[in-house]
Amino acid sequence: MKFAHLADCHIGGWREQKLKDLSIQSFEKAIEHCIKEYVGFIIIAGDLFDTALPQIDLLKETTRILKKVKEQDIPVYIIPGSHDFSTSGKTMLDVLEQAGLLENVMKLKDPQTLEFTIDRTGTKLTGILGRKQGLEVKDYEELNRAPLEKEEGFKIFLFHSLLNELKPKDLDMVEGTALSLLPKNFNYYAGGHPHFIYSEHHEGYGRIAYPGPTFPNNFKELEQLKHGGFWILETSNNQITPRHIPLPIKETKTIYIDANNKTPEEIEEEIQNIQDIEDKIITIRIEGTLRLGKPTDIKFREAFTKLNNAYCILKNTHKLQTKQNEAEQERKNIHLIEEEIIQEACKNITIQKEIIKNLLEALYKEKLEGEKSIDFEKRILKEAELVLGRTL
Repeated sequence: MKFAHLADCHIGGWREQKLKDLSIQSFEKAIEHCIKEYVGFIIIAGDLFDTALPQIDLLKETTRILKKVKEQDIPVYIIPGSHDFSTSGKTMLDVLEQAGLLENVMKLKDPQTLEFTIDRTGTKLTGILGRKQGLEVKDYEELNRAPLEKEEGFKIFLFHSLLNELKPKDLDMVEGTALSLLPKNFNYYAGGHPHFIYSEHHEGYGRIAYPGPTFPNNFKELEQLKHGGFWILETSNNQITPRHIPLPIKETKTIYIDANNKTPEEIEEEIQNIQDIEDKIITIRIEGTLRLGKPTDIKFREAFTKLNNAYCILKNTHKLQTKQNEAEQERKNIHLIEEEIIQEACKNITIQKEIIKNLLEALYKEKLEGEKSIDFEKRILKEAELVLGRTL
């Protein structure tokens, strides 16, 4: 048996029309590859669309592509992700399901018990949708796992959550779900949500996999992934052999410019001298502290005219700053140091952290123009009294 595992298509996710087009083309290329290999079925583990109610033209294109699969008699199984699920319950996936183009496998007998969808191959599928800010954790905590774990046969569980045990450092602050909350004894766990590629067997569970997006959905992903991809899985005697299928549409060329001790004019010149760009996606990351001028002094529009053979140009100047920005950053760092000291102090004394912060804020006040010293002192003491709630 052979099946495909896609996730995080995010159709409609890009504002730039050229990249929005590539996102749809990449999804179509994945579907056409599935048809060419004539997989038994296709799984989409959430976020087919970037929003619960996508634009009509995007819906029409997606419908056209899914009709190709239906014409080849290949079922598509899906769960809503955190982007294409709406708290109101309204999602365009329902329309596609009513049209017979896909099937949502999150089916409930009651609020705590999932049902299986049985494919004609005998494969049993079920899963839990993704919610904003990791709120699907409650669904897992209330889930009746026993009947799922006891069910016999080849089973696939679809989920749209970042597992805490698999978090990379750059996603450390993202809300996740504990692996222990997943029902055990499934052959394959088809994951979505984090945009990285992973596939490993976990004892007591089965093979847990993330395919990455079918097309990168932001600047950083274009830099790191270059293109999208998905899994094709072949099974024999309940053993699963994964193949990751890349989806190159346009080549991505990443450029890094060190702006330290440079002028806006020097940055412009470096941009104009970029070579080998024809019909490529160009990402330009500029970081550092300018010697003179401000980031807004860089004439990007004029510099980019030299790169008009590129398919698309994206820039990131988030860490580009002036020496004035550095000074502001130093002041911010002072507040961070204060925060750490307050945090440490509150471990040893029974006083609320907020009181200390408010007291410091009161003591930061400066003397007003023309204000007498004695009046200034009284004003500071009065504000401190209000914070502490008692007379000093």
